Amino acid sequence: MPTTVFDQFTRRTADVTAQLTTLGIPLTAPTPPPADPDPTDPWASSYAVPVDRSTLAWCTAAQMLADHHGTGIDRQVLAADALLRELGVRGLAQLHSDLHHGAPVDYRFTRCPYCSGIGEDPTRPDCQDVGCAPWHEFDGHEHLCPVCHGDDYQPQWFTEEHMTELEELLADAIEEREERASLRYRIRAGLCRRTVRT
Repeated sequence: MPTTVFDQFTRRTADVTAQLTTLGIPLTAPTPPPADPDPTDPWASSYAVPVDRSTLAWCTAAQMLADHHGTGIDRQVLAADALLRELGVRGLAQLHSDLHHGAPVDYRFTRCPYCSGIGEDPTRPDCQDVGCAPWHEFDGHEHLCPVCHGDDYQPQWFTEEHMTELEELLADAIEEREERASLRYRIRAGLCRRTVRT
């Protein structure tokens, strides 16, 4: 039976929730008790937002953390809870950057961990299903992936384009170097003539 790219999102969610169920971890994070925020503590948190551990965003965060640290998902539950509670789905982009030592991630060359490179939010209906006007495709409307913002993942095409740009820059640098060398030669020759005359 042929599978579509959207089947992988269902599979990812099912795999992670099955692991949580097997480990006896609830699929909804318990809401933290309401804290009396201390006005003098800049790190005080009063979040009372429950986290649904069966969403694609939470499962993606937990899987990314577990893969990066080489641990089971059970060791990353609280970290995934905190990430989604504090930053929401957009926090996956920050997490992805942090896992790459803070370097910016270019989603044209690196597959987005949330949408797997399709460029649209996999949890929302796509433009074709909703019937969006064709010009909205380039408008930055709400169907774009909140992590990669719809960057077109085509490493082969972008790499070729990148190599062409680099070759042009290299050719320009070589030409400029040759011009400078020629100028230095003329200056040196002129100085030598003056020195010989005096």
